[in-house]
Amino acid sequence: MKKIKVIIIDDERLSREEIKQALKSYEDFILIGEAENADDAKVLIEEKEPDLIFLDISMPEKSGFDLLESLENVPEVLFITAHNQFAVQAFEVNALDYLMKPIREERFFKAIEKIRNTIKSKSTLNVSGDRKIFIKDGEKRFFIQLDEIYLIESLENYTRLFFQDKKAMQRRSLRQWEEMLDENVFFRINRTEIVNIKYIQDLNKTIDGGLEIKLKTGEILKVSKRQSVKFKNSNGI
Repeated sequence: MKKIKVIIIDDERLSREEIKQALKSYEDFILIGEAENADDAKVLIEEKEPDLIFLDISMPEKSGFDLLESLENVPEVLFITAHNQFAVQAFEVNALDYLMKPIREERFFKAIEKIRNTIKSKSTLNVSGDRKIFIKDGEKRFFIQLDEIYLIESLENYTRLFFQDKKAMQRRSLRQWEEMLDENVFFRINRTEIVNIKYIQDLNKTIDGGLEIKLKTGEILKVSKRQSVKFKNSNGI
């Protein structure tokens, strides 16, 4: 049976203890750490790489949402909260599930079953290596797989992400995105744009020797001369 690595993040010690006690009934869930604030949790998650985090949404200084936004690779998330409005937000970001405090045994059992099925499904489909991120744009929040992003464009101090049929602004530079993305999948085509090469539908040479690409989503984009050379060499064009 696959062991599911768990980290509990909650500023209330009694809440952490409650979850730890509940987990003792499930041998395939292994607790590998706990944290009482977002900063300590970030370090722990990056070091231990859990499969699942139990995450309190409302914590002092930085919320659970702030923590998720700071991570470059987000594990599965089960929110824990004492506030109904946060529970609604948890579903808006497509969280795996959420638990209201105090935690009821039958509700905990249902959440555990749902988690098991999700992780088992990912393992069966061999997509466990797919990286997922959390992004926040105003009041909108999203969990997305990195390979769902098909275009990133620079807008001064921000970048705009295009994924599915949505757009979202991020306070992250194009250079920062380059550093965290797989260079075999994402290619910077010019000074202001990065594309997911899996979404390229057509590729044409321009009069000046550069390249023009058309994405499956309909956008037509110009590749700079310098990046055209790099793209041609990388793809044997």
